[in-house]
Amino acid sequence: MTTTQDSTSIPTFARLEPLALSLLRFAAGFLFLQHGGAKLYGWFGGSVRAFPEPTFFAGGIEFFGGILIMIGLFTRPVAFLASGTMAFAYFMAHAGRGFWPYANGGALAALYCFVFFFLVFRGAGPISVDALLARRKARGESGTPEPRE
Repeated sequence: MTTTQDSTSIPTFARLEPLALSLLRFAAGFLFLQHGGAKLYGWFGGSVRAFPEPTFFAGGIEFFGGILIMIGLFTRPVAFLASGTMAFAYFMAHAGRGFWPYANGGALAALYCFVFFFLVFRGAGPISVDALLARRKARGESGTPEPRE
């Protein structure tokens, strides 16, 4: 008698989940920083936003937050800030144009919001600066030299 397994019960997928999480975080951060680069520096065909505009501040969160999320440093608090920024952007710039995110142009903002919200609760994954710092802390390495007598 043969039994069939669905894709969620195959052990290989469970073993690869931490790697997939790190890849998701890296890709989301890399794509997010490009939005900020477009707003802050005019990169990628974007236009530079002036200091008092709300999009200037969003650009800073997107660019610098994207870098931190990409490398996995301070992932949970930065992802919380990024998720909130995307929720704010969705309701301020898109929701007024209609109910459906695809139709109102807010699908990407909504997706970023929920991906970053997931990272708030799940963390950075094993391939990250956060994980490296946690491993050092667990081994008792503070990163500062011991005082000499």
